[in-house]
Amino acid sequence: MSIVFTKMQALGNDFVVIDALRQIFVPEISLIKKIADRHYGIGCDQILLIEKSRTFDTDFFYRIFNADGTEAEMCGNGARCIAKFLEHENLTTKKHIVVGTKNSKLELILEDDGEVSVNIGIFDSNPRVVTGRDLLLPDLSLTIQNLSLGNPHAVLEVKNVLEEDVPNLGAAIAKNEYFLPDGVNVEFMEIVTKNQIKLRVYERGVGESLACGSGACAAVVVGRLNNLLTENVVVSMPGGDLSVSWAGMGTPVWLKGEAQRVFFGNWGY
Repeated sequence: MSIVFTKMQALGNDFVVIDALRQIFVPEISLIKKIADRHYGIGCDQILLIEKSRTFDTDFFYRIFNADGTEAEMCGNGARCIAKFLEHENLTTKKHIVVGTKNSKLELILEDDGEVSVNIGIFDSNPRVVTGRDLLLPDLSLTIQNLSLGNPHAVLEVKNVLEEDVPNLGAAIAKNEYFLPDGVNVEFMEIVTKNQIKLRVYERGVGESLACGSGACAAVVVGRLNNLLTENVVVSMPGGDLSVSWAGMGTPVWLKGEAQRVFFGNWGY
């Protein structure tokens, strides 16, 4: 058997995009792991699956599977890749596309400058404050702000992101019993100015990634709620920069950035 796929990336956050409109694909955990494996498969952070719309008010349905086979609720960087894929494959002529996800609906806008804007959704509830004591991690002195933007996030403000042990501390928080059963994505945020932050992200089911769109949005929301950031913020991650805009409670969070096709092929298994 074989799968036609497209490899895409958004600031180094890489994806295998599979069109399930024109071919049959059953996303079994073992198969997802094989595809995501960087030595024996295609290699990626996540697999993105495009399916027929499930509701009258969406154009397509979009599923996200982490490298470990678990299904995620939403992915901002992946959403930008989906928009570019749909355009390139002539699956739509729209510049404004609406896709359904596991637990939400996203607006994707193909901008004239070649980038893609994503309406992540309306945020209207205060984050939950979590401490090291709550997580039974007595050495953790940083306060965590836990919130959901389609998927769960834990944001920590740090003085210098380069000095943080993101792989180990991120894993300890992401897999902590406190956040069961779904786990949590962990953002380490350094505030540079009122309109710029540096960010490193540990993604559940993936590990530290070069960029994370929903994580960038979560960090900006936390910074805004603590009066540390302006409405429009540049988020600098190891893979590059994203733009995040949020006017405040009850309004949508917008994410803007590039997305590119890397290669396409046919993978046999």
